Amino acid sequence: MTTRRQFVHQTAALSAGALLGASLQGAGDAPLPIVDTHQHLWDLKKFKLPWIEKGSPLQRNYLMSDYLQEARGLNIVKTLYMEVDVDPSQQQAEAEYVIELCKRADTPMVGAIISGRPAEARFARYIRQFRDSAYIKGVRQVLHGTAPKGFCLKKEFLAGIRLLGELGMSFDLCMRPTELLDAAQLADACPDTQFILDHCGNGPVQGEHTQWQRDMTAIAKRKNVVCKVSGIVAGAKPKTWIPEDLAPLLTHTLQVFGPDRVLFGGDWPVCTKTATLRAWVEALKVVVKDRPRDEQHKLFYDNAVRYYRLS
Repeated sequence: MTTRRQFVHQTAALSAGALLGASLQGAGDAPLPIVDTHQHLWDLKKFKLPWIEKGSPLQRNYLMSDYLQEARGLNIVKTLYMEVDVDPSQQQAEAEYVIELCKRADTPMVGAIISGRPAEARFARYIRQFRDSAYIKGVRQVLHGTAPKGFCLKKEFLAGIRLLGELGMSFDLCMRPTELLDAAQLADACPDTQFILDHCGNGPVQGEHTQWQRDMTAIAKRKNVVCKVSGIVAGAKPKTWIPEDLAPLLTHTLQVFGPDRVLFGGDWPVCTKTATLRAWVEALKVVVKDRPRDEQHKLFYDNAVRYYRLS
């Protein structure tokens, strides 16, 4: 059992390892390169984010310069922008904004998952414009907000998701954990589309895991679904959580999806509800430290390159 004191020592060792160019696996190993597949940024002077509550710590700008400061020493070599659920009228502007960020040589951002509404009649025209973009990798619509249960199985939604498969783009699934079987049906109905399930299926860090475990096992059987190991630290107890609190969700996810179908995501700055980006990365490294080096490399780097089609 990992105590809080042990975690302090372990994370301190990890930090020192990053500074010295060594990792937990031994002095001869280089630090693991990391692709952060879930990097949020927002400038509230440019975009409206209706979901941010007034007075929330998230109600301020989070820019690339802030992220780079947070990521110092973590060996994050590439990032993917994850859409931030802007007001739907600003989806086009958000996409154009992140494409320009990706073109810059002074940031690690190499691609983006943009906002879209697959069930809307205008979706086909909207998404086709990015067909030949080197930077637009996929689409996400947050389904755990106002979308009713079963929304992702509507015929209009299915048509939009199938179009993504035709265009060679993926769809990130971000939904309530009680609706994972809907996601499984969606994957079955759209076999040519690649799905990335965000945040370990939004499993609860605190509380009962039994139903979530069953449903994660079921959706993991769909070979066109991979899982993003991200987000869950935001559901931990602020200031008192330790890696062991996250381990049940992480271990089950890694078990049912296997080493070739999991990929890391930072979920910054949402993760700052309970943890810095560094604390989250180091906690995950503690949980997976006994796994083979090649599996860790797949989790933090290789699988992201493969499933998001990065050069």
